[in-house]
Amino acid sequence: MELELRNFNSIFNFQRIFANFAFETLFQMSKSKLLFTIFLFSLFGSFASSAQKAKGPSQSVSAADDRTKYKVGNAWTLSYPLGTHEASTIDTLLYNYQRQFIPSLNSDAWATTGVFAGEGMNLLFFQRPQRSQFLFEDGLRHYLPTFDKEKFYNVYIPMTLLSYNFGGGRETRNDALRATFAGNVNRKIGIGANINYLYTKGSYDHQAAKNMNFGFKAYYNGDRYEAQAFINQYNTTNQENGGITDDLYITDPAVLQGGVATIEPKSIPVRLSTAQNRLIGSQFYMTHAYKLGFWRDDTQPEDTVERKTFIPVTKFIYAFDYKFNHRIFRNLNATQAREFWKDTFFNLDESNDQTYYWSLSNTFGISMIEGFQKWAKFGLSAYISYEIDRFRQEWLMPNEEETNPTADESLSPVPENVSLDPIKKRSRLWVGGRLEKMKGNILRYYANAKFGLLGDAIGDIDIDGHVETRFRLGKDTVVIAADGFFRNTEPSYLLQHYIGNHFVWDNDFGKTRDFRVGGHLHIPWTSTDLRAGVENIQNYIYFDAESMPRQHSGSIQVFSASIEQKLKFGIWNWNNTVTYQTSSNKDVLPLPQLSVYSNMFLSFTAFKVLHLQIGLDCDWYTKYNGYDYQPATMSFHVQGENPIKTGNFPMANLYMDAKLYKTRFFVAWTHVNQGLFKSNYFSLPHYPISPRMLRFGISIDFAN
Repeated sequence: MELELRNFNSIFNFQRIFANFAFETLFQMSKSKLLFTIFLFSLFGSFASSAQKAKGPSQSVSAADDRTKYKVGNAWTLSYPLGTHEASTIDTLLYNYQRQFIPSLNSDAWATTGVFAGEGMNLLFFQRPQRSQFLFEDGLRHYLPTFDKEKFYNVYIPMTLLSYNFGGGRETRNDALRATFAGNVNRKIGIGANINYLYTKGSYDHQAAKNMNFGFKAYYNGDRYEAQAFINQYNTTNQENGGITDDLYITDPAVLQGGVATIEPKSIPVRLSTAQNRLIGSQFYMTHAYKLGFWRDDTQPEDTVERKTFIPVTKFIYAFDYKFNHRIFRNLNATQAREFWKDTFFNLDESNDQTYYWSLSNTFGISMIEGFQKWAKFGLSAYISYEIDRFRQEWLMPNEEETNPTADESLSPVPENVSLDPIKKRSRLWVGGRLEKMKGNILRYYANAKFGLLGDAIGDIDIDGHVETRFRLGKDTVVIAADGFFRNTEPSYLLQHYIGNHFVWDNDFGKTRDFRVGGHLHIPWTSTDLRAGVENIQNYIYFDAESMPRQHSGSIQVFSASIEQKLKFGIWNWNNTVTYQTSSNKDVLPLPQLSVYSNMFLSFTAFKVLHLQIGLDCDWYTKYNGYDYQPATMSFHVQGENPIKTGNFPMANLYMDAKLYKTRFFVAWTHVNQGLFKSNYFSLPHYPISPRMLRFGISIDFAN
């Protein structure tokens, strides 16, 4: 057994070295070279599109617009770990185009540090994703490339989606540049590339953020063999200001300024001025599949040429996944550090905490494909997955020549039960399967199950499922769906062991057990969607008032129900989403009970070609004991005694979205109601949201 594991590890080490070489090559590309590469992709797409149009007329998808006559194609994402296709969409919609560039509208209730591309957390509990193994990613996940966001495109002509969005003045600039390219060599082979560059100087002092991520992808879908692969990379830097020094600068600045009732946001003093977090990450994923099946004769009596179609029966799958992450936290102001953090364990002058993580997994699977015969009403898959990963933590010790006894005595002692071992390597083994029926109009369902057999994963259980039925009622189709999951999982390593200049912990948490069940009802003739669910969590892990991870020994129940109602009368529209949620333990898991998103707008077409959406939207949620943000660990924690309540303020935005042929653009005046009501616009204690700002954006689809 030891010899077999040694051989496995040798193979894994070779794979890791190869993956590291590929990523290092990407790291060494300068920004100018990378942008030039993406530009070449875009240029190639434009020329290829022109060549395609020259060959002959394309087919129409819109009778109202003669200039958009072409086949759009389709898009899909992948399910983990086997890489099966899940249908997706191409981002060309007009509705609420402006919303994706407003930080506080990342969801209907979003806690934010108040800066575009900054850390945030979804306050709607049922919309929160699972914690990642590299916990520092969680606060920025909305802006980072992840497996579930990776899209593959099958297009009839090359497509380039290019967008640029900007807002603010010279000192508060926000910029977002995004480009997506997709093209097909033929019906079986497709390639793609994407780049996102986000930059902001922030609305408040020392709040600048920069995020650059890019990726490449390719696929081959043949009769017997198929392959898909993508590689992505991100690099993000966020200055951390620790929040403003006094909330009165927002709620009542006259008290602090001798009667002067206004203040420039950049002039408000903040708690930290030299702290910053930097995250670097990358992922390479590929999957190969070989299909066994038979050829079906589809020749019709009137055909003059024999027609045969390959029908796959069984598919053998191999998937490879490599991830790398690196996080750096730095602070150079010792005076501010002593005032902001309770403990300093290693260096009184500065902090330079670094955490490295990589993981590598190989998965082998076999699948019986749904629908190869009339009696094969469902598909069935099974797989085995082996993963190794490694964590390494570094922290800055004081220079021995400059160390003095007085300084040493000022350092906080490291708790006796904390191990300072900086390296941890793990091996884990899972087996899993999937049962699915994704074809048919009446009933569709799927169920996934995964069980841990080796290492920290021993005893892990992860089961989830979804079922839905559709039936005609009059001229419309009603959809009734139910979903749920059960998880018994080991906490991530960094929640168990962490070493930094201001925080150290060495925990022995038990597995977290989590059960959820919910339902969804869609009523088309009233444009109504109803959702409800309940969840029970045992051994829930949270960050306490001291920003330390703790495990709640009991159970917590969360109930959520929401209604989405769309009203329309002519060109007038009023869309509303109301969500109610409650937690049985508000000290451990605080949640705003009620949240509302309301959007009233006019939607019409001017001059027969200009599609317009002009309106005012607003989100609001009830007051609750808000989470606080800890920059040293990039985590959100509950408050202790005398908590500061956040919420109960409306955030309104006046906007105009437009679409002219293949060009979308918007103008938005965000937080337009600033100063009209109470000035308590905090979604986190001491972190006000962005003040009133004028934003612009344009997106061009070069598919034609």
